[in-house]
Amino acid sequence: MKLCAVQLASDKGDLQANLLRHVHCVEQAVRHGAQVVVFPELSLSGYEPSLARELAQPLDTTLVDPLQVVSDRHGVVIAFGLPLATAAGVQIAMAVLRPDQPRLGYAKQRLHADELAFFVAGDQPLLIAADDLRLAPAICYESMFFEHAQQVCQLGAELYLVSVAKTAKGIKEGYQHYPEVARRFAMPVVLANCIGPADSFVGAGGSAAWDAQGNLLATLDDVSPGLIVLDTLTGKAQAVPLAELGP
Repeated sequence: MKLCAVQLASDKGDLQANLLRHVHCVEQAVRHGAQVVVFPELSLSGYEPSLARELAQPLDTTLVDPLQVVSDRHGVVIAFGLPLATAAGVQIAMAVLRPDQPRLGYAKQRLHADELAFFVAGDQPLLIAADDLRLAPAICYESMFFEHAQQVCQLGAELYLVSVAKTAKGIKEGYQHYPEVARRFAMPVVLANCIGPADSFVGAGGSAAWDAQGNLLATLDDVSPGLIVLDTLTGKAQAVPLAELGP
């Protein structure tokens, strides 16, 4: 199976423009054989906590129906970030679209201190079944704690699907942490980070894949949109440039 991490810039708060970019990216990922595609944290809205309340969407929002059509047409699982509207409040979530199946939602369980004013934490892990492989989503801050990886590993996770919005400092720390996650839990790690302006920082890219021994298989730079494509059968990965969506 091939999994793809998308590295892209999101337009601040522009759900429709970002949706079109997501469709474009998935179509390109499919051309490289991807069966699972994961986007950065809050990719649909951009990482903009102060806008989250007005941009929040329910899991069944019709806004993302065009992405569901792509999922159904190509038989691809699509995991993207959005501010999720729930009865408890707005959550930093990953929506998971599966071909001809109901949507799944996963909410970040451990929030950074500066997110607490805007979001409420989730309290349930999630495993995504794809081609007989069990994938565990992790969203940014929580992925830097070994306890999170240990929890999903004990549930049967076989690959760590990490969706982040990280600065240069955060990516540097991640490049030290994620190989150790892979080694400690014998679990490959696929990382999708954003580029471009986000909140009060600039996304630092560096999307990557590590094998179960912690070896870095492929990485992207800090400014260019692109794909990391991991083939779980061969254990190889490649970095692929991603053409921007035209006018």
